[in-house]
Amino acid sequence: MATLPVYPWRLAPDGLATRRQLRALGLRPGGQDVVAQVERPRRRGPLVAYLYRIDLARPVRPMTERRTAALAKANAARRWCPTCRRDAGYVIPASLGMCVPCAYPDEQRAA
Repeated sequence: MATLPVYPWRLAPDGLATRRQLRALGLRPGGQDVVAQVERPRRRGPLVAYLYRIDLARPVRPMTERRTAALAKANAARRWCPTCRRDAGYVIPASLGMCVPCAYPDEQRAA
């Protein structure tokens, strides 16, 4: 197994981009393998970003009506409280698993 070339932060050669940079160009990796990586030094270990070749990247797939509807349905499900079965009006925190009034009923009554 070959190792990836590692470049210092902001010194990657032209023709390579991160996923975020590809997305800003309206592209996606399109199934290609990671070509290299850049590392940004930190105290707790380096931050790593993987690089892809721009010339092999493919255009981003367009958002269709069915995809938009599916995304809206998924986001609505994240707002639904399983305890009180109401729309909370916000995305329910995964740490609570329910809306805030259901998670802290005593504090809501006192307010």
